[in-house]
Amino acid sequence: MLPPGLTAQPADRDVHHHLRVLQPGAQTVVRLVVGACSCDLVRARHASLREDERHHRERHRRAGGGRARLLEAIDRHRRGAHIPVPLGGWPRALAEFVAEHARNAGPTLYLLRYGTAAGTEGLPTAVTRESRAALVRARPDGWLEEGVAVRVLP
Repeated sequence: MLPPGLTAQPADRDVHHHLRVLQPGAQTVVRLVVGACSCDLVRARHASLREDERHHRERHRRAGGGRARLLEAIDRHRRGAHIPVPLGGWPRALAEFVAEHARNAGPTLYLLRYGTAAGTEGLPTAVTRESRAALVRARPDGWLEEGVAVRVLP
């Protein structure tokens, strides 16, 4: 069901419990990643590796993370560089997956979160928005916003 190159990893235990409160019927809480990070799902990589990593360093500084966490984040990001981008790009592939998953499994919660956040720090305490699968398909680059818990309905 996942597009080639996209993998699902179990969420940390604390995150799992926190998000299941927002989506009580959920059986599983996972992180969707390309390689080992999720940024490809919402932002195209820059053609220059140097420029791509500069974006990560700037983002990390704004988030207030330390050097060790920055190096880990850049290493995770590099692991996805060799994975071929699907036709239409990763946001389109994610939107298609999300819409199909809603059709098959019912309402599902999605949350985009910057990778330096630790544990349940900064997690929303309520579903922020609901969206229909058709809208997700129509707006693959705009339906998922950082820090906004979106419940996608069939």
